[in-house]
Order: sequence, then C-alpha cells, then structure tokens
Amino acid sequence: MIVYIISLILSVALTYLVRLLALKKNIIDNPNERSSHTIPTPRGGGLAIVIVWFLGLGYLFWKGQIEQNLFFALLSGIVLAIVSAFDDVLDLTPKVRMLAQAISAAGALYFLGGFNLLPEIQNPFVLWIFTFGAFIGIIWFINLYNFLDGIDAYASQEAILVTVGMLIISGSSFLGLLIAAVAGFLVWNWPKAKIFMGDVGSTQLGFILIVLGIYFHNSLELNMVNWLILTSLFWFDATYTLFRRWKNKEQLSKAHRKHGYQRLTRAGWSHLKVDIYAIIINLMLIGIVLLNHFYLQQDIMALIVSIGLLFFVNWRVDKIFAFPKD
Repeated sequence: MIVYIISLILSVALTYLVRLLALKKNIIDNPNERSSHTIPTPRGGGLAIVIVWFLGLGYLFWKGQIEQNLFFALLSGIVLAIVSAFDDVLDLTPKVRMLAQAISAAGALYFLGGFNLLPEIQNPFVLWIFTFGAFIGIIWFINLYNFLDGIDAYASQEAILVTVGMLIISGSSFLGLLIAAVAGFLVWNWPKAKIFMGDVGSTQLGFILIVLGIYFHNSLELNMVNWLILTSLFWFDATYTLFRRWKNKEQLSKAHRKHGYQRLTRAGWSHLKVDIYAIIINLMLIGIVLLNHFYLQQDIMALIVSIGLLFFVNWRVDKIFAFPKD
C-alpha cells in the first residue's frame, strides 16, 4: 500500500513541475475551432503519469509483484511514450506516431504470447488471426482514447474507473499503481484544469488499458467481453461517431466536435457536469460487469444491455444537441 501512496504524492508533485516547465517553454494548448476550452492551458501533464507508472512498474517487478510477461508487455509502451512526448512539443507527422504505436503494440503482443479470443480453440492459424485483430485493436484504442481526451478530467477519470473495475474482478493489487499515477495528475486536471495530459498521457493510457485487457483475458481473470463493457463509454462514442460521419460522407480525417461529450459542452454543459454524468454511466457499466462476472455469466446479453444503454445515452445527447450534418 505504501508504494501506491508514494506514487500518488509523486504524481501530484511531478504534474506541478511539468506544468511549470510547460509554462516556461510555452508548451500551451491554445483554443481553436475544435477545442472545448476557451483559455490557453499548459499541456503534457501526462508525462507525470508516465514517469510514475514506469518507475512503479520497475519497483513492482523488482519485488516480484508483477509477472515478467506483463511487465515487458507494458514496458513496450516506452516507445509510444517517448514519441508522444516529442509530439506534444514538435507536432510529429502521423506516420511517425503510427509507427510508434505499431512498435509498442507488436512488442506487447509478443510478450503476452499473442491473443486468443476463444481459449478453447488452440489452432495456430486461429491464434494468429485473433492476434492480428488485437494488433489493430490496440492501435485503434490508443487513437480513440486520444480522440476522447477533450475536456477536463474526462480521460483521467475514465482510466481510474475502468481500472477499478478490473481491480475488483481480478484482485490484482498492482493496478493500484495505475490508479495512483492517474489520480495524482487528476488533482491538477479536475475542472477547471490547470494542465492537460497531452498525447503523452492519453495514448499511454489507451495502450495500458487494452494491454491489461488482453493480459487478463489470456490469464482467464477477466474475459474480453467484460473488458469491452468496462471501456464501452469511450469506444462506443468514438466508433459510433465515426460511423455517423462516414454515413454523412464527411472527410473522416478532418477535425471535428461531434463526439457526445463535445456536443454536450457545445450545448452549454460545463466540463464538471459532463464528467459527473460520465461517472454515473461508468458506475452503471461497472455494475453490469460485476453482475455478469460473479452471477449471471451471460456475456453476450450483458454486452447487448450495455450497448443498449449507450444508444439510449446517445439518443438523449441528440435531443440536447443534434448530430451536425455538415
């Protein structure tokens, strides 16, 4: 427990120092037509999360509190972290960012021994197909997590709540490290935010969460369906928004403000109000997962109920601020 308390304090302190450095070096997120913010704010605070995370991982591995394959799989995220940190300062090209994501994803899957969605099927070809699908999934989740990091505390609290859900089911105490690292940053990111996490934070959190999901599925501690439910607030919004933009024949690479949380802020909701509603939805999703995992064990039905809940939420958002057609 002491290591997690130290990690929390260190994260708070490091975020403060990163904020001072960002202000000094003018690493500022200036509002534009896509922003949900109106005040220039320092970015790159996710660097504190990353530093605390990797320092803590090293300590837990040294103490034998984390398995070797998981340790090296998560350590593969260093490539992504370094490139994303530079991206926050230099604005790197999409090709460079994608290469870093691919390297980290491939490294994680190598150390995890691939991904088998259906453990009862041991056919090598089927395993390869599932692993390739997981490779694409990791890259997609890294990017969608980055897409959804657009208002104060939103991505931070999502990481904490998803991790809490995994912790309850798996009983893996090392997850306290991730909660502590993000919570320390959240002290400064809570509305109104004094600093944003930047790509270095959002991409790393997306990477960590999906790697943990694959690891727990492979070890039979938390199946992938329950992980999908835990993270569904983010992937549903990102995926359904992309589908609706495609249906409208929009240029998908063009920046936009059409995600659910963005439309709520455009309708006049404060960041805090959106965050609170997101917490409520996440608690409902955690409840569905716990009920399914410990009692019902009806994965497909639980997933359908969760998606139905999110369609209802999206319908309510449409009533508040309709999905733009342009």
